[in-house]
Amino acid sequence: MKHLVYFTATDHAVYSWRAGRLELLARFAGDDSGISGFREFLASRGGALFYVVADLAGEDFHEEQIPYLRGNDREQVVQRRLAQRYRDTRLATALTLGAVKGERRNERLLLTSFTNTQQLAPWLDALSEAGTKLAGVYSVPLLAPALASRLGVRGGRAFIVSANSSGLRQCFVEEGRLRFARLERTVDMAPESFAAFVRTETGRLAQYLSTLRVLPREGPPVQVIVIAPPGQRAAFERALVSDARLSFVTLDASEAAHKAGVKGAPAGTGAEQLYLHLAVKRPPREQFARREDRRSYHVWQLQRGLVAAGAIGLAACGLYAAFTWFDASQMRDGTRALQAQARQATQQYQRITSAFPVTQTTTDNLRATVNEFQNIARRTALPRDALVYVSQVMSDFPQIELDVLQWRLERADGRTAGPAAAGVPAPSAPAPGEVSQVLELSGRVGAMRRSDYRAITAEVQRFANALRVDPAYRVMRTQLPFDVTSEGTLSGDIGTTPESGEAPRFTIVLAKSLK
Repeated sequence: MKHLVYFTATDHAVYSWRAGRLELLARFAGDDSGISGFREFLASRGGALFYVVADLAGEDFHEEQIPYLRGNDREQVVQRRLAQRYRDTRLATALTLGAVKGERRNERLLLTSFTNTQQLAPWLDALSEAGTKLAGVYSVPLLAPALASRLGVRGGRAFIVSANSSGLRQCFVEEGRLRFARLERTVDMAPESFAAFVRTETGRLAQYLSTLRVLPREGPPVQVIVIAPPGQRAAFERALVSDARLSFVTLDASEAAHKAGVKGAPAGTGAEQLYLHLAVKRPPREQFARREDRRSYHVWQLQRGLVAAGAIGLAACGLYAAFTWFDASQMRDGTRALQAQARQATQQYQRITSAFPVTQTTTDNLRATVNEFQNIARRTALPRDALVYVSQVMSDFPQIELDVLQWRLERADGRTAGPAAAGVPAPSAPAPGEVSQVLELSGRVGAMRRSDYRAITAEVQRFANALRVDPAYRVMRTQLPFDVTSEGTLSGDIGTTPESGEAPRFTIVLAKSLK
């Protein structure tokens, strides 16, 4: 629960704020007896959070310009200007009015303070001594821009006029920033008289601001938002007639409270309920309390930040733990499913093996025997595929006549194959211990003259190259009908041998690895 202290010139009221509802807790006089009663009230509220809203006459507003600075440099310049302007800077602040663009960029400031800060000092000391957390000291004018925004003012110039318990409060706002404020004491008046009084005082304030050149003398009418007391809106609308200078908009107190977000307030409370509510919901950055007066509040904010960070960390750890638990749960489910499959496979294996004949050895020995048998079968080949391959190649060479075809399995001993015949690439040597199926082809070339050794040799070479088309087969050795290398000596009766003699023979050794 949050507490608000509403200061006026006559008495001071303490409200509690919760979920937009205000409740009056106590009311104290502005003298020493009131301070004593306030101290007793705070005795049981150590550590409570307090907001102070002052609605007093005698506020000072002064416009200044400083160089455009940032950080500590700006803070030092601002404090120096406040000290030059006010003798007591405990309750003084500076409001920015924006930058001034020109040859030298400056910042416009509105220096403001209470003319009599001593009337607030004992009450602030009582709050500090009680160990409460002071969120800030605000004046009603400081909260006027937030109220103007809630009531529909979107930039430009506007007067916010309200009937508070302290009197008639008038605030001038320009582009969402406070420029001037005034509090006028009032007495009990009839609604028509009070409306006429509001009309007169608003005109006087507009004239005064025009004299100060805060409000231009010519231009569109200035909007005036008037918050009428409950039940007096009709009387105010009759009296507040717009003209070329001022454009009046009258709101009933209940309507303004609804727009500001106030959900409830004690009976008889004036328009100050709007400012009290906004002090909690939308407090401005600038306020009057010093940093040392708000130390406990800053410590409390830091503690809340740490608690919030801890809560966020705890929530993150909880989410991570939940995710990890969910992942572990899925893994457990998967493990149980795999275990069930393993049990089913074991049972099925046992059912299959139960039908096996009784043997004098173990299952492991049988498994090793089967694996070895599969390896032997994988490394054993039949001549069918090799013979089919050779027959397919020979279908393209009808002049080749085979006399002998030998097929065998042979294990390589690591020696390199002998030299290849001319025109035939040398075969790659098999790896030591590699098992290959070997075909040895012997035959002759028919349908050619026996003396045409070049044509016969070329035909044999073409036949050997055709056998090498499949990369799985390699030609290990080729013995041509004639020795046509440069090292050999051509001899015999070539050219004299009768054509009816026996045709020269050739031999080709073809191999294919078993993998």
